[in-house]
Amino acid sequence: MTVMALAFYLFAISAIAGGLFTVVSRNPVHSVLWLILAFLSSAGLFVLLGAEFVAMLLIIVYVGAVAVLFLFVVMMLDVDFAELKAEMAQYLPLGLLIGLILLMQLGIAFGAWDAADGAAAARAAVAPEGVENTAALGLLIYDQYFLLFQLAGLILLTAMVGAIVLTLRKPRDIKRQDVLQQMWRDPAKAMELKDVKPGQGL
Repeated sequence: MTVMALAFYLFAISAIAGGLFTVVSRNPVHSVLWLILAFLSSAGLFVLLGAEFVAMLLIIVYVGAVAVLFLFVVMMLDVDFAELKAEMAQYLPLGLLIGLILLMQLGIAFGAWDAADGAAAARAAVAPEGVENTAALGLLIYDQYFLLFQLAGLILLTAMVGAIVLTLRKPRDIKRQDVLQQMWRDPAKAMELKDVKPGQGL
């Protein structure tokens, strides 16, 4: 057995185990940690396939941001997960049926799957000999599809700004600090001295 085959089997087994224990684990913190293991194993499989850019995206975006965010939310929120799992148990037969249908669809798809005749030539045209996968992807995005890439970024920026504008609500009952008004105040009007006699209040 070669080193590549051994690494493939190790990454594949750890990815399957991570996904399985993510679902069946009773502790939600442990579920998030198993999910991180599944993400890292999937990134290793992408590296073995030569897709280094996708592997780095998987580690940076999913492990570095999404999974850590899940972990912080699960650890900070005081949620009764036992009660939630008790409510989810009644939907277990429906979930098993959906999972069985998905497995059947995957079996049909991979059973009838066959590579196209011009697939190798198309891959060679995108990534010439001697050019790494990440460099070929960069040349493709920033050279051939540069305008479409920039337009996609502008559309995402517009969507983000629109979501912020639609969800932003300014409360009217909150007193806000006015720095200029504090700086321009008249000390003679802002402070008043009272002569308090002994034994008397204001």
